[in-house]
Amino acid sequence: MRYDRTTALKERQASRWSTMRRGYGYGAALSVMPYFLIKIAWTLGLFIPTEQMGDASWRAINAATAVIAAIGILLALAFSMPWGTRLPAWLVAIPVWIGTGLLVPMLLLAPVLGPAAMLRDQEAGAADVWALEQLFVMLSLVGVGICLPLALAGYAKARWPEAFGNSMDYSRLPGNTLRLQQTMGRLVGVGCILLGMIKVFWAAGGTIGIDPAKLEDRDIWWNLLTLSTGVWSFVGAWGLLVLTSRRRSRRFVPRMAAVWVSSGMLFSYNLFSAIRTDSQLSPEHPVLRMLTTQAGIIFGIVMGILLVLVLHDRRRAMSEQNPCLSVKKKLFNPFMS
Repeated sequence: MRYDRTTALKERQASRWSTMRRGYGYGAALSVMPYFLIKIAWTLGLFIPTEQMGDASWRAINAATAVIAAIGILLALAFSMPWGTRLPAWLVAIPVWIGTGLLVPMLLLAPVLGPAAMLRDQEAGAADVWALEQLFVMLSLVGVGICLPLALAGYAKARWPEAFGNSMDYSRLPGNTLRLQQTMGRLVGVGCILLGMIKVFWAAGGTIGIDPAKLEDRDIWWNLLTLSTGVWSFVGAWGLLVLTSRRRSRRFVPRMAAVWVSSGMLFSYNLFSAIRTDSQLSPEHPVLRMLTTQAGIIFGIVMGILLVLVLHDRRRAMSEQNPCLSVKKKLFNPFMS
């Protein structure tokens, strides 16, 4: 009887996760559609609010973001349908890592940055229709920012159980990478703390490292994005140091989520900052801007690699504790499982 109750409870939990996976997956796909359609229109030169956005460089940027939106729709559908679990793990993990890194921080900033962006564009002489288009874009970003991580949680629960549950001690596991995790985790953690201090200092109004000729260029958009980068640097350092320490907290998922979002944020935002066409307008001193941007990209990549190592060792430890898992699933490999 006890076995039957336990089995029934597990089945109900699996059903709830599956329902969440489908519902939020479809919600993410629908949410990103307005953004996708607007980007397609701008790429084709339709409904362009300003003459500048008709330039070839802006059309290329809109085309690239339209491709990213299409990938987001496909991923959302993959999370919702059975065929999604048969995709190579890297094909799912890498775009979602970048996507959640972009969307989750923006979700927190959207209530302020959305109206600020519309007001700034209206003051610059943008057409009135631009405000409506911006509203659709912000609604799409907020919707997918909410739905995509929740759909991912349901998908990951079914495919990668080692990403859930409490922390476990795998220090005695043959061939574990704990020492490498600890060494690299401390180095990157300290680097993230330093980066966070610099960004928060700038966002709070500090002028050291800012080009004196561009002090007036520090608008609310720049301040909030700089503050967001600093805060997520601190969050990532905290999560990484906890995950790679010997004295682990029992609650693994919040720490893993912190490292996942923070690493994706540092990589994607700093990469975008490095390649954007108006980078020369940023108020930071060019050398410091280059150093902080490159540091953010490197920290994000290394944090992501360390998270993969942690999950790899957890999968191996779970396989030893539960032999059935090793029969049903391969050892964790982001390019195979």
